[in-house]
Amino acid sequence: MNGDELRFERGFEVYAKGTHKSEFDSNLFDSGSDPIWVAIREEAKLEAEKEPILSSFLYAGILAHDCLEQALGFVLANRLQNPTLLATQLLDIFYGVMMHDKGIQSSIRHDIQAFKDRDPACLSYSSAILHLKGYHALQAYRVSHKLWNEGRKLLALALQSRISEVFGIDIHPAARIGEGILLDHGTGVVIGETAVIGNCVSILHGVTLGGTGKETGDRHPKIGEGALLGACVTILGNISIGAGAMVAAGSLVLKDVPSHSVVAGNPAKLIRVVNEQDPTLGTKYDATKEFFRHVADGYRGAHSNGSSVSAGDTKKGHTNCTA
Repeated sequence: MNGDELRFERGFEVYAKGTHKSEFDSNLFDSGSDPIWVAIREEAKLEAEKEPILSSFLYAGILAHDCLEQALGFVLANRLQNPTLLATQLLDIFYGVMMHDKGIQSSIRHDIQAFKDRDPACLSYSSAILHLKGYHALQAYRVSHKLWNEGRKLLALALQSRISEVFGIDIHPAARIGEGILLDHGTGVVIGETAVIGNCVSILHGVTLGGTGKETGDRHPKIGEGALLGACVTILGNISIGAGAMVAAGSLVLKDVPSHSVVAGNPAKLIRVVNEQDPTLGTKYDATKEFFRHVADGYRGAHSNGSSVSAGDTKKGHTNCTA
């Protein structure tokens, strides 16, 4: 990963890895077509017919707008407004960034595709843009990150504060986050100032990417592409979570995690290294699957023999989302 040049290359269906090709083709978007926005409008029209009581809501949030950026800016401004930071002011901020930044325009589409593909509770594209606070917080962060990089740090921090108050998700505007991100539920997520998150990462609620309190400067975790961070995972310090790694719910991670591995526990211990082509990872994230029963058995075994993740185990590398 190189600075802010965190690019999404291919979509994938499951939380960790998969074989699903994203329906969103960025080449179509670059050529002037926008299939996701077309789908959002069609969904809103159908929902307005099925639920007339929501027709005004759907019109104001989606159908009154000409593009995804306008609709998303309107939704975010109305969610984040308060008596001293007015919706009209926020609308100007969001429009000013999203309507002119091609990188953010790409990211908001790859993110919404990630929610649609990988969150079973996401019923449609329109439900993500209207209702899912994980998606809202992520896109508002992207605007604050742009403002931070432009030197408008006080405004960026003001946005961070409102995002935290409204959505319960605290992302420092200096953190660097790739595309195709799933922030599932999102409640309680904390992402520190120098954290870096690669493309296609899935993060469940309660995850902390924090410092140890003993460091200054670059002090937060680096998350590789395609990683899965389970609910209430805590990762502390300037350590690396390898590409495609899976961190089980409730784990405390203090050392580097190898690519394509599964870790669990407090502190986290290595359960197994997963072959990149392992077909069990092509299933939906489902704790009833045989794979996760093996993980639980491995975790019990790790406690018995005391094996743990060490920095020397880490395999440095780069992985793409599979297509």
